[in-house]
Amino acid sequence: MDSADADPTVIRSIAVTVDDVVTALESTWRSDRRTVLRLTPPFSGRMRARLHRPNDEVATAAIHLDPTDLVANPPSYPDPDETADRLRAAGEYTTERHHDRHADAVSSWRAAARNAVVDAVDLPTDSGPHRVEVKHLG
Repeated sequence: MDSADADPTVIRSIAVTVDDVVTALESTWRSDRRTVLRLTPPFSGRMRARLHRPNDEVATAAIHLDPTDLVANPPSYPDPDETADRLRAAGEYTTERHHDRHADAVSSWRAAARNAVVDAVDLPTDSGPHRVEVKHLG
């Protein structure tokens, strides 16, 4: 690959599937493995960022975007224990209600995160941050 093909400063915009951004954020917060949106060389003016779980031991020219950089003020992820505590405090706890209320809370969280995906992001480069547009898909 030509070194010019690995120059991220040629990128003007990246396209992301909004659900991929939300999935990466949720996965990163809920597990001990990092999930990112990856841009893979050769780089060009318009790039597609795809969901990826990196192997940090393997060196690569790909750019890994942290999902928290793609969501403005990410809302706190709902905690199932807090959902249960609220139901118990109201004297309304049942396993079914807990499941339903927590599923509703997660659904609301996902909607809020989808609505908070940014319109621009800084890509890391050897010469410092490089600002690009973020185009939302889906």
